[in-house]
Amino acid sequence: MNILWLTAFHVFFMVAWMAGIFYLPRLFVYHAEATEQVVKDTFNVMQRRLWWFVTPFAVLTFVFGVLIIKSYGSEWLKASPWLHVKITLAMLFYAYHGYLYYLHMRFVKGINTKSPRFYRFLNEVPVLVLLAIIILAVVKPSFS
Repeated sequence: MNILWLTAFHVFFMVAWMAGIFYLPRLFVYHAEATEQVVKDTFNVMQRRLWWFVTPFAVLTFVFGVLIIKSYGSEWLKASPWLHVKITLAMLFYAYHGYLYYLHMRFVKGINTKSPRFYRFLNEVPVLVLLAIIILAVVKPSFS
């Protein structure tokens, strides 16, 4: 497959994944503010469906990223320090994705101990990490 097609799919699945992964903590904000059980139950369903909807996008983002690296070759990977940083930041997003599932399960069990303010922070800070990833991918700084 042509490298441009691989890149297009990689970017598409990353955008779809990020859209969902940024919305999920926003649902946590509203869930943490909810007082009625019926509303909390509704948020549990919405959170579960969203997490499972975006998880395949996370997997496909990874798959297409690996295919891009494979297409360029190991010499390119070794000669691209910006990519090592980008991969590290991307792995933080995978850990974040897992952490969101953990938090969702705490809501399901009725043992949320975090405030709406915590979830607002959790929702907003990763945007800066995404900005760094995009800058690395587009600018490709040499770090020399």
